[in-house]
Amino acid sequence: MAASATKDYYQILGVPETAKPDEIKKSYRRLAKQYHPDANKNDPNAADRFKEVGEAYAVLSDDTKRKQYDQMRKMGPFASFGVGGAGAGRPGAAGGPGGAAGTRFTFEDLGDLGDLFGSFFDRGRRRKPREARTRGRDVEYMVEIPFLTAARGGRITITVPVTEDCATCGGTGAAPGTQMRTCPECNGKGSISFGQGGFAVSRPCPVCLGRGQVPVEPCRVCSGAGQVTEQRQILLTVPAGVDTGSKLRLSGQGERGAAAAPAGDLIVTFKVQPHRFFRRDGLDIHVSVPINLAQATLGSRIRVRTIDGKKVALRIPPGTQSNTRFRVPGQGIEKAGRRGDQYVQVKLQVPDSLSPEQEERMREFAKAAELKY
Repeated sequence: MAASATKDYYQILGVPETAKPDEIKKSYRRLAKQYHPDANKNDPNAADRFKEVGEAYAVLSDDTKRKQYDQMRKMGPFASFGVGGAGAGRPGAAGGPGGAAGTRFTFEDLGDLGDLFGSFFDRGRRRKPREARTRGRDVEYMVEIPFLTAARGGRITITVPVTEDCATCGGTGAAPGTQMRTCPECNGKGSISFGQGGFAVSRPCPVCLGRGQVPVEPCRVCSGAGQVTEQRQILLTVPAGVDTGSKLRLSGQGERGAAAAPAGDLIVTFKVQPHRFFRRDGLDIHVSVPINLAQATLGSRIRVRTIDGKKVALRIPPGTQSNTRFRVPGQGIEKAGRRGDQYVQVKLQVPDSLSPEQEERMREFAKAAELKY
């Protein structure tokens, strides 16, 4: 794509000349998503706008290139920047061979910040012949599980979206029995370059996705994309003691590899739902149990639930104060041969109201105990 000699990269990204790197990055991500070809299949102008946004970001996100661009920008309407400039083509001139702006960069120079480009064109790169035997990609998936399932372990069924090569066309994007033709956009190169002057970006072709060929008749199943997303159901065994952030790797359950290469793995990250009664701290379990005034004053025996579904007897000594904690050994979470304890905190529960008779007896008790009220 031939860039205009009067392009204003700041205007393209919608940021001021004093914009900080974070502002430039934020604006780029927003515009790249807005004009991404996948999101604008019916808009023929979106691809050009997408390229333009990437071109502007490639320059303004690089400190050195941005300084060179700003310097040339001050010389007038980009007089020395690229096509038609006074110094264009002269050795040593800005934008010419050997000039300060003579350094060219590729799509890969964008690094992690070019992930919006990379994610879109990654499919085409994976199907290059030299990577035909590449192992399938790993799939990461987060699943929420009940508190007790995480504590005790168990089995759950999860549905994981997995993107794979279309089985109908074998990943080519062409309808079965039809031919492929040279991509008219890149002339079979699989990549295109765009830019101006000494700045250029090379990236996989958006039409053929880096393959250099396009189908004469697109596959009806995948609409020519060469890939489909399927919902795969997996029976998952949850190990006892997992916590939020714990990961489980399932070998061979990720995306299938091309040309009979090994499949990738499924990496499951757990998120444990809170429980209305139990609370976890490492391998220990904490609970709160209400007791009444008589139990706290005279002592009592209460039964408390555990994560195993059973109840254990707990003795409350006479004169127990509210918020007192009791330890029940070996009733916590078991993991790697170790098991935690359960801690029971008692909360004194005072009645909201008393009957006249109850109130009279409470007054008598207060007088006998010499309590002020």
